[in-house]
Amino acid sequence: MKPIKKRKRNILTLFALAFVALSFSACTTKTTQTSVETATSYNGPKAKYVFFFIGDGMAMPQINMAEAALNQMNKAGTIGIGNLNMRQLEVAGVANTHAENRYITGSAAAATALATGNKTTINTISMNGDHTKELKTIAERAKENGKKVGIITSVSIDHATPACFYAHTPNRGNYEEIANQLIKSDFDYFAGGTVKHGSFKKQAYDGTGVKVGGNHMTYDEYKAKLKKVGFTFTNTRADFEKLTPASGRCVSTIKLFDTYTKSSCSLPYSIDLPAVKDSDNTITLAEFTQKGIELLENEKGFFMMVEGGKIDWAGHANDVATNVREVLAFDQAIGKALAFYKKHPKETLIIVTGDHECGGLTLGFSGTHYNTSFGFVLNQKMSYETFTNRVKELKEAKKFTLKRALAEAKENFGLGNEKLGLALSDYEVDRLKDAYKATMNEKNKKLSHEKDLIYGSYDPFTVTCTHLLANKAGVNWGSFSHTALPVSVFAVGAGEDLFKGYFDNTDIPKRIAIAGGYKD
Repeated sequence: MKPIKKRKRNILTLFALAFVALSFSACTTKTTQTSVETATSYNGPKAKYVFFFIGDGMAMPQINMAEAALNQMNKAGTIGIGNLNMRQLEVAGVANTHAENRYITGSAAAATALATGNKTTINTISMNGDHTKELKTIAERAKENGKKVGIITSVSIDHATPACFYAHTPNRGNYEEIANQLIKSDFDYFAGGTVKHGSFKKQAYDGTGVKVGGNHMTYDEYKAKLKKVGFTFTNTRADFEKLTPASGRCVSTIKLFDTYTKSSCSLPYSIDLPAVKDSDNTITLAEFTQKGIELLENEKGFFMMVEGGKIDWAGHANDVATNVREVLAFDQAIGKALAFYKKHPKETLIIVTGDHECGGLTLGFSGTHYNTSFGFVLNQKMSYETFTNRVKELKEAKKFTLKRALAEAKENFGLGNEKLGLALSDYEVDRLKDAYKATMNEKNKKLSHEKDLIYGSYDPFTVTCTHLLANKAGVNWGSFSHTALPVSVFAVGAGEDLFKGYFDNTDIPKRIAIAGGYKD
């Protein structure tokens, strides 16, 4: 038995620690309450111009990885972080992301929270969880308050995140219904990817039709409907550059080209831009954002939502190099808003956040212990998607031998290039060989469970290349899906203090409405 004096001292110590813990808890609760009170009683300057940036699949790991890679682009071989535009937003907060019926959210439920201030169920677009009520969005409120409204994205304009700001439907897959609601909206500017082709009877890309079944309107008929209600439609750079405020309401996209761009109806991955055919007709997210500023600026102000949608896609595919480039492309769009803010600092509010994290990205890998070499990811020459298409073409031409596969990994990822510091161990070569076999035997049902765990739904050889490059850089992925990590929230401008603290994602649009002075 311990001496009585020591026991008393230990008990007193425990009481002291408990008191400190309770005091800290009380302080934390008080801080949260004060934050809410501050939001509801805000009487500061109103935001005439609101930029709402959403990085789909972007949390702090994606931001920090992009910073580290940017540093390597500018100061190769040094330890540090690059200067992202979003870091210039002086106020920071953190938001939870869970959905109404699942802790790990999906893009539709998350975007509904960010657009309406309400939780909902997975796959639901701006309706309540049981689909009995439409939920008014912050963009619709802005329009009702006399603001011009722009919706910009790097993915299809009827994808989950942009759709949640102008449409209301029980399922995000109702693409044609969403596309029709876009036509009926009174918003002023839609830009980025085009409407998803999957729900339409056929597509008319550059004059060619592709049957996909169903008795639905064609892509050309959709464009005709847009023009009928007064939208100016553009899909080339030349026509895009001609747009002025006199053009009226606009729907602007890129010319669809190349197999993967047509199938996804999105902007090309930033990493692929140097090799994209007909690159004169590509338009970046930053350029769409700048054009939005030119078209929407007016005496009553505007609300603009800008989504970096392919950060998420690269996260699902566990492609860190492509993920980094998408974050940087998104950040360049933020730079356009910052330039505008500096001209109108008392009237502008910029908010940057993510809808959820994707891929379970970790800056650290057990195989490299405490060492990192983030510059390694800069050796990747193309996205996982473009490389997968290359593998497919080689397979179809019966040229994808093991020797050719290893040569492609070296050429496009640097894997096996000793001069780059990317020599492969026997273990790593074996991983590539196993992945090659899985790619060549993709119809073998015995591989299905292993493939799902190790390769996800992606080409085994491609995803093994991205995994090996990431691991050599000192980076690791934990999932092919979303995770429940909280997301960062950055803000600057009129009402910026409303976004301090730790809160729920549903609070963000509520606070935007307060900052903007939007009345119900």
